[in-house]
Parts: sequence; C-alpha cells; structure tokens
Amino acid sequence: MVYYYCLRHRIHNEFAMKRVLLCLLAVGLLGACATSPTGRHQLMLISPEAAIVESKKAYISTVDQLDKENKLVDDPALSRRVSSITGRLVTIAVQEFPRTADWEWSVAIIDDPETVNAWCMAGGRMAVYTGLFEKLQLTDDEFAQIMGHEISHALANHTAERMSRAMATTIGVVAVGVASDRPMAAMGGAALAAQLALELPNSRVAESEADEMGMRLAVQAGYEPDAAVTLWQKMGAQGGKSPPQFLSTHPAPANREAALEAMIPEMRGLNPRAVKAPVHPVRIET
Repeated sequence: MVYYYCLRHRIHNEFAMKRVLLCLLAVGLLGACATSPTGRHQLMLISPEAAIVESKKAYISTVDQLDKENKLVDDPALSRRVSSITGRLVTIAVQEFPRTADWEWSVAIIDDPETVNAWCMAGGRMAVYTGLFEKLQLTDDEFAQIMGHEISHALANHTAERMSRAMATTIGVVAVGVASDRPMAAMGGAALAAQLALELPNSRVAESEADEMGMRLAVQAGYEPDAAVTLWQKMGAQGGKSPPQFLSTHPAPANREAALEAMIPEMRGLNPRAVKAPVHPVRIET
C-alpha cells in the first residue's frame, strides 16, 4: 500500500511538473511579441540586442575568412560607389530609427562574379557580391533599392524574428520531448535551433515589408522609386535553371513587380526633386 501510494504520488508530481513546464513554454511564446515598423505583430523570443551580438560574431568570422582567401575587393572606385550610396541610405535610416546611430555600419565587397546577392545583418553589417554589378549592370538607383531592401531587414528586426522562429521550433521539440518522456528529443532542441536560425529564409511577409521600407529609404535618400521595378525585372531575367541566390532567399511572387509599381506615386511624393541625402560614414572592409 505504501509503495502504491508513493508511486501514485510520484506520477502525479511528474505530470504536474510537465504541465507547468508546458504552460510556461506556451506563455513564453504568447508573451514574446513585438511590433514591426509597419505595425505587424512579430514573434520575438530572441531580443534584437542579442541578435546584434550574435550577428557581430558571425560577421567578424566571415570577414576574417574572406580576407584570408583574398576575397575582399580592393577597388577604390567601386568602394566609393558602394559607400556613398549606402551612406545616404544609412543617413535616412538613422534619422528614422535613432537607435541605429550607434550601429557599426559596414560593407564587405566580396569578389564573386557568379553570385548575385547582398545581405545586411542585425546591427548594420552588410555584404555585396561583385556578381550583382557584373551580371545586372546596376544603375545607382537600382543598387540603392537593393541596399535599402537589405537595410530594412535589419531595421525591422527580421534577423531576431528569424532566430525566434527557429527558437519556437526548438521549444516545440523540447515540449514534445518532455511530454513524451523522450529526453533525446528535448536535448536535440538546441542543435535544431542553431541550424534553423542559419537556414530559415525571411518570411514572405517580411520580404514585402522590406520591399516597402526599402523603397521608402531609397527615395528619401534621393534615388528613383522606378528602379525597384527595373531591378526585379533584371533579377527575373537572371532566373531559369539556376536562379541567383538573391532570388532563392527573397521570394518573388508574380505580383511583386505590380505591388512595387503601385507604390511609386506615393513614394515619389516623399522626395519629389530627388534631393540626395548626406553621406553617413560606412566602413568598407578591406
């Protein structure tokens, strides 16, 4: 009788502990919400500050490796072009989002003529590949649209949001492990989160958000909004059997060009005379 009572008591306590843990996980998911610059609700299990810290570590490691492989472009003319256009966009970004004034804005120009891609990490650390210029023959206005789009991902905390999606998946794995008495499933959650944080692309909603915010940044910096449409036409022409990496991580539905074109009249009104913004200092990695 004593053994039966103890066993029942143990089972009851374990069940209660599992229920409490699952409730805490659920509350964590429900409570970790934020609002994007466009008013969209975001899941934020990882703080933007933490995302910046982790992004800095990854960026430094990446740049060091590129330097060892002699992949960092040392072309004064291209460096001036990239820094001046990006610097004007950063000026507007800092005006609109004062919290970014202390970001370590920098760009690595990567010598890779076959890669059509660019990115911006949390905290303002960016990269562009020479394939963007060689394969697309970009105008300054088109390049401004690319960098405006990528900077917008950082401004809207999309890195932290993507990491949070990975963490939410991990929490689900942990919860299943706890609920089913499978400790290996729970232990595997951290590894899964780390993998997903690196591999998950931005959501389609986040891409649309970056389209809108990026065009706004570019226009306020003094660049033509029409370039957003011609840019994606050029991107589309690079498709076929091997679409550029930029397209693989930036979903381009059939109505994307139409959506961008519809925004042009409103955006043009932000800076009708296309007055160029001052150039904010941006470090070019060498």
